[in-house]
Amino acid sequence: MTYRVALIGAGNMGGWHAKQWRKIPGVELVGVLDTRRDASVATGEAYNDWDNLLRSARPDIIDICTPTPAHRRYVELAAAAGKAIFVEKPLARTLEDCDAIVSAVETAGVPVMSGHVVRYFPEYLKAKQFVDSGGVGNPVTVRTARMAAFPSITGRENWYADPEKSGGVVLDMILHDFDWLRWVFGPVTRVYAKGLFAGSHYSAKLDYALVTLRFASGVIGHVTGSWAHPGGFRTSFEIAGDKGMVAHDSADSAPLSIAVRAAGGQSSGVAVPESPMLDTDDPYYQELSAFVDALRCDCPSPITVYEARDAARIALAALQSITSGNAVTLNPFPSENGSVVVC
Repeated sequence: MTYRVALIGAGNMGGWHAKQWRKIPGVELVGVLDTRRDASVATGEAYNDWDNLLRSARPDIIDICTPTPAHRRYVELAAAAGKAIFVEKPLARTLEDCDAIVSAVETAGVPVMSGHVVRYFPEYLKAKQFVDSGGVGNPVTVRTARMAAFPSITGRENWYADPEKSGGVVLDMILHDFDWLRWVFGPVTRVYAKGLFAGSHYSAKLDYALVTLRFASGVIGHVTGSWAHPGGFRTSFEIAGDKGMVAHDSADSAPLSIAVRAAGGQSSGVAVPESPMLDTDDPYYQELSAFVDALRCDCPSPITVYEARDAARIALAALQSITSGNAVTLNPFPSENGSVVVC
């Protein structure tokens, strides 16, 4: 079967997805829906009407790459039409919208996957595999950082500059770290954060956040996010346990290093650098092709709507903590349908 894909949104992410869809065997990119008259992305035919897109393009998969506030609307439309859905992160701007999305796809029974692409970056995947194999022993602490300049958009209003739309650096960028950390270490029970969200510095197109996470396992996480970094995009992480440590810094020539504690608890004194490259495919290609593979075998999506909701829940708790000055406690045990109570 050849899957017909329609993109919703022709911005930066939509253009990048279009490039990847064209590489995937057994996939045809049949069009893009964007309300801007000047929208331009190499997708084939362009549409500015949802009904016309469904009728004329006849897509099997709807790929939603709109600004975050529009995710709910298009997920609900696609689910009602019985289409498989790929929706970019974050799942939605509010928990209410996240829950509405979960309800829509459950009611329709359609496949859905969210775009938490960091899981497909080789260094992050390899670090998870190393932790899962017992490489660091019992994990104790983890630090991550994701830093960039404030995102700029040309040719239209910069919706990132409106915290009510983007959720700032916490919801839009270090959400990636929250999802990856939960994937590696399990449920988060407590969130405390400090940052510039919705303050005067944010409105001047700067944002910065420090978030502390407590996991049900006892691991403590420290997450740094910056939209005030002038030196280009940079990521890092460091996972320490009672037997060793694994670390990554994108600024290093050897971006993944492993240090293992010697027998008797003494340090071996040597950090062994290893290449994180598992293959040459773009991580965005890997996540989209993984969704197609899941559709072909009628298997669960690699990243479920419930996982996407929980990543958003952690980020929204961090924003609540920044605004209130208080820690936020989370119930780590989701109900059968994936909904989670915030205590």
